[in-house]
Amino acid sequence: MSLARRLFAEALGTGLLVCAVVGSGIMAESLTDDVALALLGNTLPTGAILVVLITCLGPISGAHFNPAVTLAFAVRRQAPWSEVAPYILAQVAGGIAGALLAHGMFDLPVLQTATRIRTGGPQWLAEIVATFGLVFTILAGVRQAPAAVPWLVGLYITAAYWFTASTSFANPAVAIARSFTDTFSGIRPFDLPGFVVAQLAGAMIGVAVAGWLFAPNARQETSA
Repeated sequence: MSLARRLFAEALGTGLLVCAVVGSGIMAESLTDDVALALLGNTLPTGAILVVLITCLGPISGAHFNPAVTLAFAVRRQAPWSEVAPYILAQVAGGIAGALLAHGMFDLPVLQTATRIRTGGPQWLAEIVATFGLVFTILAGVRQAPAAVPWLVGLYITAAYWFTASTSFANPAVAIARSFTDTFSGIRPFDLPGFVVAQLAGAMIGVAVAGWLFAPNARQETSA
């Protein structure tokens, strides 16, 4: 596929992902005052849309939809460094557009700035764990069961919403986009740097662990 088509796929996929995250959060919050039930209503659509988007757009762009994933593949020399910046720009632009689209569908002010506080050591640690798990899941899935990657990612994010204190953003582009919504899914812009740094750190840990665990000589070491 041409670079233009791949970038469009990345923007479209990230946009629809954020639209699902923000839109389902708005819907859930409007239907119930139970925070746990609202989170469940936010979780299931996110996991489901990931399965759909990765299945449909993966053959075009690789379905990264996430700067941390793009960087992980570049570090592993499975993606060219020359395409990292364009991919990330497409992902961020698509994510912001997705948040604005969700606002429009629910008759909310299109332009918003998040005020929800998400900061502190436990939140950052949660993002390290969440992004490590996501990147490791992708790299392990690509090696062990490529056809199952859409389901592996969707199921992982569904689970990580609930076992991480941060509800598993695990994606710098999504985090940036969520700073543009003052709804259930928002994160205030001031808290973004800590999240992004934690996500990138988690991604690199995932690359390191997967690189060691699935090294070409791993089978020989086990046999020995």
